[in-house]
Amino acid sequence: MGEAERGDSAPRTRVSYFCANGHETRPAFSLDADIPDEWECTRCGLPASKDRLNPPPPPKNAPYKTHLAYVKERRSDKEAEAILSEALELLRARRAAGEVIY
Repeated sequence: MGEAERGDSAPRTRVSYFCANGHETRPAFSLDADIPDEWECTRCGLPASKDRLNPPPPPKNAPYKTHLAYVKERRSDKEAEAILSEALELLRARRAAGEVIY
């Protein structure tokens, strides 16, 4: 399908965006479009800006936390010991009563 069937393409401009890894991304925008200040790098996915000398810093990702790490944030060691001893007492009482526990 040629331009004759589709119509004329809109006039475009290319804008250079630079990421912290030094990659350059050049998306095309329509001349009447609002050009964003930041764009995602197509090579590494980092944010990129139009300023080659001052690209935006990479986002800081929070490290993965385990369930235990979240529990330790909420409970002190004394609270954990109290909860554990209470659970063990309950378990021992159930076993002493002859209950089968898996």
